[in-house]
Amino acid sequence: MYIQTKYHGEVEILENDIVTFEKGIPGFPDEKKFTLLPLHDKTSVSIMQSLETARLAFVIADPYSFFDKYEFTLDENTVEQLEIKSDADVSAFVILTVRDPFEKSTANLQAPIIVNIKTYAAKQVILNNENYQTKHPLFGQLAKR
Repeated sequence: MYIQTKYHGEVEILENDIVTFEKGIPGFPDEKKFTLLPLHDKTSVSIMQSLETARLAFVIADPYSFFDKYEFTLDENTVEQLEIKSDADVSAFVILTVRDPFEKSTANLQAPIIVNIKTYAAKQVILNNENYQTKHPLFGQLAKR
């Protein structure tokens, strides 16, 4: 299927490229279907593009590329909802607030996006961890990878 996107123009995606948020995401409860599009080759930054609304797209990143000590535990309800059987089923992303220059960008470590990579079921999880902020400096502590 072809979709219109905010940053990539018209792109073709496959049915198994669709990430589904059963209850939408906070602030966008009716937006349930997204796809992940790479921003550039060989980068940990991607675009999470709505399939329904071309102008709705989030810049997301693999948090471990920027924060080597980032960790959290999923509650049992989330594990059941996303049908997670093991840690290998899970991929985590954080939404970025991109600034100019890019070094001033921030990451929402308080609310990661969790995707079951086998079923493509997803949920944005709100963590109760005071060490993580919604606008955590992206380049405050670079991962040593």
